[in-house]
Amino acid sequence: MAERGQLPFPAKRLCCRPGYGSPSRPGQQAGGTGLSSGVLCAGPSSATATVAAAALELLPLGKTQSPESLLDIAARKVAEKWPFQQVEERFERIPEPVQRRIVYWSFPRSEREICMYSSFNTGAEDLTTGPGGVAGGTAPGGGADTAAVDENRLPFRRGIVLLDGGYVDNVLQVGFHLSGTVTEPAMQLEPETVCNVAISFDRCKITSVTCSCGNKDIFYCAHVVALSLYRIRKPDQVKLHLPISETLFQMNRDQLQKFVQYLITVHHTEVLPTAQKLADEILSQNSEINQVHGAPDPTAGASIDDENCWHLDEEQVQEQVKLFLAQGGYHGSGKQLNLLFAKVREMLKMRDSNGARMLTLITEQFMADPRLSLWTQQGTAMTDKYRQLWDELGALWMCIVLNPHCKLEQKVSWLTQLKKWNGVDVCPWEDGNHGNELPNLTNALPQGANANQDSSNRPHRTVFTRAIEACELHWQDSHLQHIINSDLYTNYCYHEHTENSLFDSRGWPLWHEHVPTACARVDALRSHGCPQEALRLAIAIVNTLRRQQQKQLEMFQAQKKELLQIGVTSITNLEGWVGHPLDPIGTLFSSLIEACRVDDESFHGFSDFTENMGQCKSLEYQHLPAHKLLEEGESYLTLAVEVALIGLGQQRIMPDGLYAQEKVCRNEEQLISKLQEIELDDTLVKIFRKQAVFLLEAGPYSGLGEVIHRDSVPMHTFAKYLFTCLLPHDAELAFKSALRAMRLLVLESMAPLGDTSHPHHIASVVPNRYPRWFTLSHIESQQCELASTMLTAAKGDVQRLETVLESIQKNIHSSSHIFKLAQDAFKIATLMDSLPDITLLKVSLELGLQVMRMTLSTLNWRRREMVRWLVTCATEIGVYALDSIMQNWFTLFTPTEATSIVATTVMSNSTIVRLHLDCHQQEKLASSARTLALQCAMKDPQNCALSALTLCEKDHIAFETAYQIVLDAATTNMSYSQLFTIARYMEHRGYPMRAYKLATLAITHLNLTYNQDTHPAINDVLWACALSHSLGKNELAAVIPLVVKSVKCATVLSDILRRCTLTTPGMVGLHGRRNSGKLMSLDKAPLRQLLDATIGAYINTTHSRLTHISPRHYSEFIEFLSKARETFLMAHDGHIQFTQFIDNLKQIYKGKKKLMMLVRERFG
Repeated sequence: MAERGQLPFPAKRLCCRPGYGSPSRPGQQAGGTGLSSGVLCAGPSSATATVAAAALELLPLGKTQSPESLLDIAARKVAEKWPFQQVEERFERIPEPVQRRIVYWSFPRSEREICMYSSFNTGAEDLTTGPGGVAGGTAPGGGADTAAVDENRLPFRRGIVLLDGGYVDNVLQVGFHLSGTVTEPAMQLEPETVCNVAISFDRCKITSVTCSCGNKDIFYCAHVVALSLYRIRKPDQVKLHLPISETLFQMNRDQLQKFVQYLITVHHTEVLPTAQKLADEILSQNSEINQVHGAPDPTAGASIDDENCWHLDEEQVQEQVKLFLAQGGYHGSGKQLNLLFAKVREMLKMRDSNGARMLTLITEQFMADPRLSLWTQQGTAMTDKYRQLWDELGALWMCIVLNPHCKLEQKVSWLTQLKKWNGVDVCPWEDGNHGNELPNLTNALPQGANANQDSSNRPHRTVFTRAIEACELHWQDSHLQHIINSDLYTNYCYHEHTENSLFDSRGWPLWHEHVPTACARVDALRSHGCPQEALRLAIAIVNTLRRQQQKQLEMFQAQKKELLQIGVTSITNLEGWVGHPLDPIGTLFSSLIEACRVDDESFHGFSDFTENMGQCKSLEYQHLPAHKLLEEGESYLTLAVEVALIGLGQQRIMPDGLYAQEKVCRNEEQLISKLQEIELDDTLVKIFRKQAVFLLEAGPYSGLGEVIHRDSVPMHTFAKYLFTCLLPHDAELAFKSALRAMRLLVLESMAPLGDTSHPHHIASVVPNRYPRWFTLSHIESQQCELASTMLTAAKGDVQRLETVLESIQKNIHSSSHIFKLAQDAFKIATLMDSLPDITLLKVSLELGLQVMRMTLSTLNWRRREMVRWLVTCATEIGVYALDSIMQNWFTLFTPTEATSIVATTVMSNSTIVRLHLDCHQQEKLASSARTLALQCAMKDPQNCALSALTLCEKDHIAFETAYQIVLDAATTNMSYSQLFTIARYMEHRGYPMRAYKLATLAITHLNLTYNQDTHPAINDVLWACALSHSLGKNELAAVIPLVVKSVKCATVLSDILRRCTLTTPGMVGLHGRRNSGKLMSLDKAPLRQLLDATIGAYINTTHSRLTHISPRHYSEFIEFLSKARETFLMAHDGHIQFTQFIDNLKQIYKGKKKLMMLVRERFG
């Protein structure tokens, strides 16, 4: 019999027997627990009958080959539900066969739990998919990216291998304690090792494990798995003994003494000190050990007060989570944390109390993450993946507090803990760094003009706020209980048609509750192993949503005329269902879709669980016979698809904050991705048609309605999916839906009058307006994708192409996206396997022209690419398209683009060949190009004159006109570099006199100072002088004064002077004839003027250099003077001038002694 007391040793409980000072039996005391009262008590001395009676209501209906004995049936049920102490305390004597069968049946019989506690991957059920879609098959302590670990290395798989290989030995069950040895075979570099394994269990749960392998992990090692599976699969081969206290009770004093002495002898090195210490305490009358009755027995099973739960190493859970968080997203830590969350969901689904326990441990580590304080101090946002982990944490707490089976004290405990975490300053907000201002979870959201109330006074919500609010919810509502517990709950005589009717017109139950809250109930039911209840509630919610749709349609029809006249609406949903923190639509969809997934029946049984582990179930869905409360032809699959379409088409406000907006986009894409896995049939197509029609006709209650709120979430992504699904079956409806979805009202330049109910999120139009649409670029790209999809589908249909083109021009505001659409249309129109679609080409050209007009006055780094592409597109269409863009060039191109790209390309040989033009067509096109070139030259002579001259070469009149434009602009609008370039072109083309004229004009625009001896125009000046010299003395005489006026650099002037003295002017005439004549004299004009200017430049430059000269430039200065002397000596009195110049320097700069000494050494 067991006596409770303070345990001096770590043991399960204290056990004692009559004759050892035990008090009266507790079962005879008033208020006895368990079996001591009520109808289950068959008599004080009939333990077997009592146990049997307790099991009568729990008899299984499973198939057996032969009937089980009443003893086994009763013992099995008692072993599952009641701690052994409770049985002991009820009866003075329990027959040994009864004890043996209870002990026998107390070990777990399901391998599923063993697998759950020994690896992340259960294999048999899709339980390991986290919120980010991460599916796991790994053990958590694997270091690097453990998601790729071989499945055979998982502890559960490894344990099966050890069991099948015969490596489990010495298996012994003593009461509620199982022990054995598991041999780890020798590996390449590791010797064979023997692991000692011990397992304690209670009520079909493993309560503690130890293994000498030293495993440090969250879950059981392979050796514990091997021993557990040995006991499950081969129970008859396990030697079973009653608890050791029962065996000791049967011994007399001599036997007990012999037992103790032999035990000490065998293990004297380990237990002798402990044995002596215990002996001393027992012999001491006042010792603590003598103050309690009985003695501890680790094999005696659990006491009444012990919590009945599977063994979970809390310390390892905390250490692993801390490690993953410390890795900051590296080494697959995010995936590992998602796998831990999936494990929590798996435990909840098995109704394992460790689910909440494990989540508490994880949450404590998340809250202790030092990065939270750091990010708060720095004002930086947490990473997106980390943010998603917090979302899943909050969602899991919602599931836990909504557990329909939990006790009130549990909920109170969780609420206290949640409020504690919620009150911490660094606790993350629900929607990232931006506080969510939605109303309380349990309140339905308002709709209408008052929906968009001022949000500044509402408190911020943390990731735990919804779970805290959910603690106020309960499951006691009778209508709710009827819905979830019965497939036959109807009321066909119910005729109330109010907004919150309990039944619809068909008599089917409805559930009116804040939709995310109602769906959170569904998630909770699913998570806690109540799939049928979850399914029933999901169907009631979907029916309610469908009824709400119909009511909204009727409301809009009643006020349609008024709303259409105003053109705007303040009716919207502040809280969208897609992208919501509780993911209501995703929950309904998953609940319904799981009910119609085709599974192998073997997955539902435990007998061959391990053979199915790791098999991947195919994603096949069927219209399985469904709930009674469905229309004819409906199924869980049709409901799942319809509720997804309802959620995706909901008109709702774009939330504030980057994370919340990204979540809207991400969840929408995830839901659509799930829908795309379903193969559409005629039944589902009807659903698509029905919802598309409603979305188009439901006005402000639909994202595709005629009138929507300015800040509504755009429908582009959803509409693209809807379009592709409807197109093969109802093209007219598909195009109508997609065209309606093309709107992006937030980018309209002005808000329509009267739309003042909510701040405008216009990031690109009003950049300083707050709040902003952070995902605008993604939204615009989705809008572009939708338009591209329509263009592809409309190929060959002139009317539809024109309609799509109008929609693009009206609704797309980004030039880059319009350009992409133009390119897409061009590619589709010119596919290699078919003739070009001329209508689609015209659409492509029209879009290209719009891009040209949009980017004409703005900077765009792709502008040249756009212009070249437009010419290519026009070329593909034909001559009239090219002629048209040239006629209207000033609205499309800059003058430079028109001449250097457009006209040049049009007049190229490749264009002529591509268009197969005859001479007449070539001349007409060339005439348009020349006209364009002349117009551009007049508008922008600086950049277009040379191109105009080049393009007009073959037409004398046009060429002369272009030349005159250059001359007219030369005096005011053109730089010397542009004029020199055109002058060189003229010389190259055989117009030296025109080249000379332009060169002289260029020199007048030039100003070369004394120190610009590396100026880029020097070569042009030398070329101009050489050109003048070659033309004759008169031309040279005319250009030298201009050079003297514009060039002050001594070295440049001296270079010109030398070149002019080498040959006679006009020595090579215009026609190549050599002219005879004398060299020009330096004493006469024009060279005398040039010589004087050069000497003067040297003198001025010398004084300028000496003003700021440093010793390191002395040698360079001396060389400069040497060059100056060469120029001085070209004059007849140059020697005297240079001597006077040097003497003057010595006098003026006599303070620069070292420099003057160098001057004297070189020049005297």
